[in-house]
Amino acid sequence: MRTADCRRTTGETDIELSLNLDGTGKCTIHTGHAFFDHMLHLLARHSLIDMELSARGDLEVDAHHTIEDTGIVIGETILKTLGDKRGIRRYGCSYVPMDETLCRCVADLSNRPYLEFRAPQGAADAPNMPLSLTVEFLRALVNNLRCNLHVEVFYGMDGHHIAEAIFKSLARALRQAIETDPRAAESIPSTKGTI
Repeated sequence: MRTADCRRTTGETDIELSLNLDGTGKCTIHTGHAFFDHMLHLLARHSLIDMELSARGDLEVDAHHTIEDTGIVIGETILKTLGDKRGIRRYGCSYVPMDETLCRCVADLSNRPYLEFRAPQGAADAPNMPLSLTVEFLRALVNNLRCNLHVEVFYGMDGHHIAEAIFKSLARALRQAIETDPRAAESIPSTKGTI
């Protein structure tokens, strides 16, 4: 089983995470921010990653530290769980519609962190989670998972739908990328022999 635990404590947040990459999407998530909890439930369910996450942060300031630091911890923990990445598919791509919104995420677990995020100018925020905080979560995840991630929101009007499409699309792309390939069970998915 590909499982790992992580704890990160700072002056702003205290986050604990246990995850299983080969799960069924079961999760228990408490961050103190209900909309973010909803997005993380979507991430777990659609990636099939089992996740137990508890985050306590300075929400009286705002949600920035809690959301960013949660991205750090999830990225670090998935990276730890993947080990040398032997036998994984490495790449994932998913298009997800959410009513009037369409989003695409493309991931490469390349050990080279890079986030490309594109959305229509003036794209709507979710009622209590600005789109900029979704981008901060993605950036923290990418930098600590050390992956290449391209996220594009093609169109959309409702901020809730936009955020939901992003998290679902991310989940489905990660699900593909972390999946083991029975035809390549003993090999590293790179001509370099390492990732």
